[in-house]
Amino acid sequence: MTVTKRVEVARVELLQPILGTFDENLNIVCRELGVSVRVEGYDLVICGEEEKALKAESVFKSLLSLVEDGELVDKGRVIYCVELAKDGKASDITKLSSGTIAITSRGKQIKCKTVGQKKYVDSIKRNTITFGVGPAGTGKTYLAVCLAVQAMKQKAVEKIILTRPAVEAGEKLGFLPGDLQTKVDPYLRPLYDALQEMLGLETYTKLMERGNIEIAPLAYMRGRTLSDAFIILDEAQNATREQMKMFLTRMGDASKMVITGDITQVDLPDGKSSGLQHATRVLQDIEDIGICYLTDKDVVRHPLVMSIVRAYEKDSLRSNKNDGKKA
Repeated sequence: MTVTKRVEVARVELLQPILGTFDENLNIVCRELGVSVRVEGYDLVICGEEEKALKAESVFKSLLSLVEDGELVDKGRVIYCVELAKDGKASDITKLSSGTIAITSRGKQIKCKTVGQKKYVDSIKRNTITFGVGPAGTGKTYLAVCLAVQAMKQKAVEKIILTRPAVEAGEKLGFLPGDLQTKVDPYLRPLYDALQEMLGLETYTKLMERGNIEIAPLAYMRGRTLSDAFIILDEAQNATREQMKMFLTRMGDASKMVITGDITQVDLPDGKSSGLQHATRVLQDIEDIGICYLTDKDVVRHPLVMSIVRAYEKDSLRSNKNDGKKA
């Protein structure tokens, strides 16, 4: 049964961001939800099957709410709102219309772009230890660095410590030229980049020289007690069980820890199990430890990244089913 729904828009300056450049946003909603939309005056008139029309209506009302709050409505946000609508949760996107996490050195406001990201950020603020588990492009590391910088600016911590396991993704560190620090620097590059964006190169360099910021391989954490610090363990899926236990027990007074990783991209040698998977299982019921799972819907890179993540997930499911049949 075909129905018609109308979304009233008060002013043309509210309508244009919803439609997008050359109606790009409008076309995304029509294509993804299988409806047709026309503009009457400033209003949007939606035609289609009842269920699809209702979802499209919820998308446009949610986008209108964002525009009224002064939020940017770009292609990525429209696609995300459509994904929420498919699950009947389009209105959830309005939860993202307020709250700046941090401001970069160039004055850019950093805000959560997905509901999953907001839950992750809220968990970091609320808990002493937070695990952020999810695929590439969900902002796990970047958001943690933003919050670490904010904590330092507010004098909640004296140091920021960023660490990663120095595990090769199919390559051997030993054959690379230079000392150990030179060899592991490429693995820590994303952390350098995020810090420099937040602080600016000059401030970042000064804080590094003073020891207020420390970036080091995970192996360097052994034997230390980390107090008055915001500590981030990135790529934690490549930490072994022993390394993860070692890292978590470094916690000192007035510190906060964030552990991020993607359990679908484990580069550990055969026979070694991921400390991230193990830790999220054994620590899930402990108070003051938050465990947040981000999904492909929280990917905020190029829209193709979301499609790539989903394609690999489907292939993994098929492989597991085939392996089960062979067994």
